[in-house]
Amino acid sequence: MTAAPVPFEIFAHRVVGPLACNCYIIGDAITREAIVVDPGGDADDLAEFVDAQDLKVVQIVATHAHFDHVVAAEELRRFTGAPFRLHPADQVLLDWYMESGRMFLGVELPPPPEIDASVEEGDTLRAGSFELEVLHTPGHSPGSISLVGASAVFSGDSLFASSIGRSDLPGGDDLLLRKMIRGKLFSLGDEMIVLPGHGPQTTIGQERSFNPFVGDRSDTVDPP
Repeated sequence: MTAAPVPFEIFAHRVVGPLACNCYIIGDAITREAIVVDPGGDADDLAEFVDAQDLKVVQIVATHAHFDHVVAAEELRRFTGAPFRLHPADQVLLDWYMESGRMFLGVELPPPPEIDASVEEGDTLRAGSFELEVLHTPGHSPGSISLVGASAVFSGDSLFASSIGRSDLPGGDDLLLRKMIRGKLFSLGDEMIVLPGHGPQTTIGQERSFNPFVGDRSDTVDPP
């Protein structure tokens, strides 16, 4: 797999919502076209930023359908007119969205976002001349994806700094998650920056060498 050659600009990195999700607004600095990745909350603040920066949001995408990554998606969808995209294997989790809010937060969440288009392995998301290539990286959830640019990968809740995503939630698969990280994400090259769904950024090389769950020092065996 070859990462997209066009550098991108991170217009904004916001830690949003009740579970401190990393939301990224990224795109082409010349055309001002942008993609919103993982709008997990604080919709008014995100919309205000988009408006103040004169950005044209052309795609809204969630790396997976857990509520902490999609709470603000519908409001942003209405505000910007941009389509919301999700891997179809996570439709079942989106259907569980309201119940999960009650279970984990004890609150009633706003209705889940409408899905305008699917996003699957090999798809390309574009904003101006900027492109992101889609990798299907299930394990944290059936429809988890990672988004690969020229110098960074948005790994959602698959790979974190010194950790990996949970696999004990509905649809999770620990061995599959480790296989996806080692087989797909680790193939991107050591210099690739990892921008995860929670916590600080890291690099593929750092995680390959030192991640206690999937790094070189881990003794977990991948499934065949």
